[in-house]
Amino acid sequence: MTTSSSAVDRLRTYLETPISIQSLVVIRIAFGLILAWDWWRYVKYDRINRYYVEPDFNFPFFDFVQTMTEQRIHILRGGVGLFGLLVALGAFYRVSIVALTGIFAYFFLLDRTQYLNHNYMVILFGVLMAFMPANRAFSVDAWLWPHLRSVVIPRWPVAAIKMQLEIILIYAGIVKITDDWLRGEPLRTWLTGREDEVFFGALFQYDVSFVMASWGVILLHVVGAPLLLWHRTRLAVFLTYAFFHWSNAQLFNIGIFPWITLALSTIFFAPDWPQRLLRSALGRFETLPVLPVLPKARFRLAPVGLAALVVWFAVQIVAPQRQVFFNNLVGWSGDGHRFSWRMRIYDRKSEGLFVVVSADGSETWEIDPYEVMSSRQARNVLLRPDIVYDFAHTLESAWAKRGFPDVAVYADVRKSLNGRAMQQFTDPGQDLTAVDWEWAQPNAWILPNQLRAPGGEMPAAYPFLPLQGRSLPETN
Repeated sequence: MTTSSSAVDRLRTYLETPISIQSLVVIRIAFGLILAWDWWRYVKYDRINRYYVEPDFNFPFFDFVQTMTEQRIHILRGGVGLFGLLVALGAFYRVSIVALTGIFAYFFLLDRTQYLNHNYMVILFGVLMAFMPANRAFSVDAWLWPHLRSVVIPRWPVAAIKMQLEIILIYAGIVKITDDWLRGEPLRTWLTGREDEVFFGALFQYDVSFVMASWGVILLHVVGAPLLLWHRTRLAVFLTYAFFHWSNAQLFNIGIFPWITLALSTIFFAPDWPQRLLRSALGRFETLPVLPVLPKARFRLAPVGLAALVVWFAVQIVAPQRQVFFNNLVGWSGDGHRFSWRMRIYDRKSEGLFVVVSADGSETWEIDPYEVMSSRQARNVLLRPDIVYDFAHTLESAWAKRGFPDVAVYADVRKSLNGRAMQQFTDPGQDLTAVDWEWAQPNAWILPNQLRAPGGEMPAAYPFLPLQGRSLPETN
C-alpha cells in the first residue's frame, strides 16, 4: 500500500511541476490554424457538398446524429474555420475549443463511410485541449483579461499530449507487423510506376526498397516514437518524422494528417523551445524576453483530474486492441479496424450487389450501391461489414415504405486484399434482415479469408497477382 501511494505521489508531483507555457501555445496556434486550413480545403474542393449534402444516405455512428439542411451544413462546417482561427488566437478559448471539437465530432459521427483516423485524432486532442490552460499567454484572452496571464503552467497538459501522441505512433507501428506489410505490400502496389513524383522515386524500381521502407516505418513508430522522449535522440527522430510526413503528403492524399501530427510532435522539445530557438537565431538582444523564472511551488492537480487522466489513457491503450475478440484477419473482415490506428496498411477492393426479395418470393430487385450513392460511400459500403449490414436494413425500410413489408435482403459482395484475387466476402444466401449484428464476435455471414493457413495465419509466401495498372490506397 505504501509503495502504491508513493508511486501516485511521485506521479502527482511530476504532473504538478511548473513549466513554461510556450510549447503548449505553439500547439494551440498550430492546431487551430491547421483545422481552419482544413475547412478551406473542404470549401475549395467542394467536399462539404459531396460528402454531406448530396448523398441520400448517411450511416451515422449513433441514430440520434442526423443530417441537416444544406444551408445549415455549410454554416456548421464554417464553424470549423471560424473556431479554428479563434483557438489559434486564444480568443474566448474555452468556448472556441469546445465548439471546434463539438462541430468536428458531429461531422465525424454523421457518416461512417467518411471515417478517417486523423479526424478521430483531432477529436481526441480537442477534448484534451478543452481542459488545458493554453490561453494564459500570447492570446487575446490574456490581453482582455490580465488576471489570466501566466507564463507557466503545470506539466500535466504537456505530458498528456505527449502520452496521447506516443500511443498513436506506437500503435501505428505495431499494427503493421503483418505478413503482407513485412514483405512490402501494399507499398509495392501503391508506388510502382510513380518514380517521377518524388526525388527518391528511382528507388521504386527495386522490390527491396518496398521491403526496407515497410520495415523502416515499423521501426520509426515502435522504436522512434519512444526516442522522442530522450533529449539526445529527439532532434534526429523529429527530423526523420518530418521527412516521413513530407513524403506521405507528396505520395498520398491524406489531408491534414502529416502536418497536424508533425506540429503536435513539437511538444517533445523543451517547454521553452520557441524562446530558445529565437534567442539562438537572433542572438541575445535585450529586446528579446528572458526565460521565465519558474516558481518553486507546485500547481495542484485535483484527485478527480488525476483519475480522469488515468481512465482516459487506459481507454486509449485498450481500445485499439479490440481485435483480440475476433478470431479472424482484421484486414479482411474489418472487425476491430476503426479506432486502432491502422493507417495506410491495406489495399482493399470490393464489388457486389444487394438483392431484395419480396416476402412471397415473386419479385426480386438488384441494387448496385454505386448507382444510388456517391462512389466514395459505395466503396466503403462494400468494404465495411457493419455498413453492409446497415445498408441491408436501410433497403428493408425503403421497400416497406413502398408497400413491400417483410422483404429479405441479401448481400453478394466480393473482396480483394492487397492485390490478391477477388474472393467471396459475404454469404450471398444469408438474409441480413433475419440476423442480429454481433459486436464481440465474428458475424457468421462474413466468410473467412480463403488464403489463411490452417493455423489462422497468412501463408508465409503467397504469390501476388501481377499489377493491373496503378492502385490507389484507400482512405485511412
